[in-house]
Amino acid sequence: MAIRRIKAFFDLEASGGIVLAMAAIAAMIIANTPLNTWYESFIHAPVAIQLGSFAIAKDAHHWINDGLMAIFFFLVGLELKREVLIGELSNLKQIILPAGAALGGMIMPAIVYMAFNYHEPDFWKGWAIPTATDIAFALGILSLLGNRVPNSLKVFLVSIAIFDDIGAILIIALFYTSDLSLGSLAIAGLCLPFLYILNRRNVTSITPYLLIGIIMWIAVLKSGIHATLAGVVLALFIPLFDKTDPEHSPLEELEHDLQNTVSYGILPLFAFANAGISLKGAGVAELFHSVPLGIAAGLFIGKQLGVMIMCWLIFKLGISTMPKGMNFKQIYGAALLCGVGFTMSLFIGGLAFGGATPLFDERLGIIMGSIVSGIAGYTMLKVTLKDSVNRSSVDLTRVP
Repeated sequence: MAIRRIKAFFDLEASGGIVLAMAAIAAMIIANTPLNTWYESFIHAPVAIQLGSFAIAKDAHHWINDGLMAIFFFLVGLELKREVLIGELSNLKQIILPAGAALGGMIMPAIVYMAFNYHEPDFWKGWAIPTATDIAFALGILSLLGNRVPNSLKVFLVSIAIFDDIGAILIIALFYTSDLSLGSLAIAGLCLPFLYILNRRNVTSITPYLLIGIIMWIAVLKSGIHATLAGVVLALFIPLFDKTDPEHSPLEELEHDLQNTVSYGILPLFAFANAGISLKGAGVAELFHSVPLGIAAGLFIGKQLGVMIMCWLIFKLGISTMPKGMNFKQIYGAALLCGVGFTMSLFIGGLAFGGATPLFDERLGIIMGSIVSGIAGYTMLKVTLKDSVNRSSVDLTRVP
């Protein structure tokens, strides 16, 4: 990925992270005021689409999580395909460090969570909640440090997030799938040859892809696999290049068109619909339950340990080298920011527990861990980057 593209991505995700934070804060305030009645009515409002005897009837909350978030995952799939073919993930030497950091940042939080909840098998299904990183929030915090942030640090954090997204997609597909409907899966599978033919014949109009994608989304929704994964699969068939016009990229054009909608519309709406935690009646037992505590510890302690241990091992074994313009203190600051798990953690938390138990609210742990990680990461990088600027100033005075 070129530096210009990284900067554009960084600026968009950072501003989107601020909007995301505002939506989450608004939801939490409303949920703890008399407006909570309106809030509950909004997220549980019934919405149905019916054609003859066929109908999809869900409340607004499920339409947001299963429907609109499929568009978010579609965008993630587009970004992943581009990165693998022509971006950061196309060069093996460039991906070893962030890939290892992301892997450690997924394994260690799960271990920390299980250490808190090994005693209760019913809680084990929450192990993946603290493994996620919210790139919009993390970059939003990083943007507060201004121009002092080196491009290499931005690239490092963005690359970790890309691998983190891959991990989240695999986790959802492998571990959060309910009873399968073979008939619906067969219909979804039949969509793939048609998408392949469109791609091979260099069909660059997006409309036929989207029509088949909608059919595939409905089939996946009915199959027991989470419907958002249909978005990722569809993205893999969108052509990166137009064979008749090398300057035209249908994938990058579509990616550009969706960025603002996702960053400023879908993700804030998702945050608003999922972050409305009512603290009425919540006591010490709910706050310090092993599930939210394990999630918070996984995000804050597990993430930084996993990222730092893997980076240290990679450097120690000589597999990769320190990115230019970075040091271990900056990597540690980035590792702390990786503990901001908000969006994907909420998403996986809904799949794992979905508010099914009155004993705890997993969202409390997500918010606690994300806030502490964000503050710690910002503070660490602020001090580190200030020291770097001061040293540069001192060095400049010595130049004859």
